[in-house]
Amino acid sequence: MAVSNATLKEAVDVLKKTGVRITPQRHAILEFLINSHTHPTADDIYRSLEGNFPNMSVATVYNNLRVFRDAGLIKELSYGDASSRFDFSTSNHYHAICNVCGKIVDFHYPGLDEVEHFAAHVTGYEIDNHRLEVYGTCPECKEKQSNN
Repeated sequence: MAVSNATLKEAVDVLKKTGVRITPQRHAILEFLINSHTHPTADDIYRSLEGNFPNMSVATVYNNLRVFRDAGLIKELSYGDASSRFDFSTSNHYHAICNVCGKIVDFHYPGLDEVEHFAAHVTGYEIDNHRLEVYGTCPECKEKQSNN
């Protein structure tokens, strides 16, 4: 799937406005994240791009991911002890996670936004965000299991 030039340009503009210099590595990592729907880890990104950038290190990838996260361009998804995964889609959405292969799929369910209002009312907290994950077996793993 080709990257949306408008999306990439908007993301680059956000970085420029915050004073971030756009290096070739930074541009490639950003483009990879925009195109990726797999919620990659920093190591996934590094392995995918190291052939084009032999001098790039895993630390470079981590540092750039931190810059993108701090600029609000990506979300860092942490699941226990597993490596963080990164998601370019910063709109409110939720994740379905396969217990077998670990694949993560986005889904939207707008009614859950009301949870923040309810939680604020019940607890007195000032709620600033929420996260929802559902776990199960993806169709591919379910198919493999039924064939065994």
